[in-house]
Amino acid sequence: MRRLAWLTLFTAILSIGTTQAATAPDRSALPADISAIESKLIEWRRHLHANPELSNREFKTAKYIADHLRGLGLEVQTGIAHTGVVAVLKGGQPGPLVGLRADMDALPVTEQTDVPFASKVTDTYRGEEVGVMHACGHDTHVAILMAVAEVLVQRQVELKGSVMFIFQPAEEGAPEGEEGGAELMLKQGLFKPQTPEAVFGLHTTSSIPAGMIGVRSGPLMAASDSFDVTVHGRQTHGSRPWDGVDPITVSAQIVNALHTIVARQTDVTKAPAVVSVGAIKGGIRSNIIPDSVNMVGTIRNFDMQIRNDIHKSLERIVRNTAEAQGATVDFKIDLGYPVTVNDPSLTTQMMPTLERVFGKGRVVDPGLITGAEDFSYYALETPGVFFFLGGTPAGTDPKAAPSNHSPLFYVDESALIKGVQALVELTIDYQSQAN
Repeated sequence: MRRLAWLTLFTAILSIGTTQAATAPDRSALPADISAIESKLIEWRRHLHANPELSNREFKTAKYIADHLRGLGLEVQTGIAHTGVVAVLKGGQPGPLVGLRADMDALPVTEQTDVPFASKVTDTYRGEEVGVMHACGHDTHVAILMAVAEVLVQRQVELKGSVMFIFQPAEEGAPEGEEGGAELMLKQGLFKPQTPEAVFGLHTTSSIPAGMIGVRSGPLMAASDSFDVTVHGRQTHGSRPWDGVDPITVSAQIVNALHTIVARQTDVTKAPAVVSVGAIKGGIRSNIIPDSVNMVGTIRNFDMQIRNDIHKSLERIVRNTAEAQGATVDFKIDLGYPVTVNDPSLTTQMMPTLERVFGKGRVVDPGLITGAEDFSYYALETPGVFFFLGGTPAGTDPKAAPSNHSPLFYVDESALIKGVQALVELTIDYQSQAN
């Protein structure tokens, strides 16, 4: 009887193993499927690069994406956060929903590269005619996610869950007086009725060679806020400063005092921070002390509590310094993007996938980056991993390569197919591990 019981149990275990093997994703054809789409990937990227659109104005881009997704048989939602495009692929087997995000908008930059598909597009930005360029690689992000969608649709029956493809407008920031980007997509119900269990995104960069990626656990990119201060004094002749209140002197004292926030009031062993005054304007003539001075600046940091403390310190310094000199102030902080944080558990879980795709020695820690990304909003709602896809050609020093937002920004197209592979395999691996 005991022998029969063990034989029955062993047979059951074998049966379970056979069933699992039968339903496991078949990876044998995956490299060929991904490789086969590379020519389309490059064609899409070049079309997008030659036809860039500014934030919240990505109408033709959105149609281009939506037409592609509908051609794959997906049900597509458009007009989310003005021009956002979303589609969900339901896999053939039950499992978690995974979100994949690409941003669509270009920058008010006049392109100076010599590629045959360089942008010749112009538009109006803040009342001025400007060139428009995908100077931050968003064209590559869109093309990569279009390719990912096509590869995963081909494997729909094998997928152990669903995939949400998020094509997001206005990552570079909505025009003045408008809302946009990830925050508005979420406000309009992107993650309703179902929130993805994990969300992944990538960003091409010139600071890493093609064929490599940069990823780190925990804080990756800074929170980015701006401040606007107007110091109100009392105008007087420059030869009689005692008859007025000099807002220029008060502003100078405020600028000096602001530097103590990071140098003397912030625990920089916990997380670094930056407070910078970027512009200051007041007065028009050498012998007239003006009524007011305006200054604007930026705040960057990697810890949400430190962010709050900096905001309080900045307002206290501004108001008290002005009051001590008999001036008054108008003070405003415009909240920008939160800290972009890669979920530590999810990053650890998916690191083997990234190392398999790129090679263990080609996955590097980029360090803390003081730039900001509104992918951070998604990662506040659900565990997320965001990584940087290297785009500098072999033989070029990344330190000397034109940076993102440069009119000379260039992406080696050979790097893009690895971005496709990474998002495809992250999706498949995550869903397989969850089942």
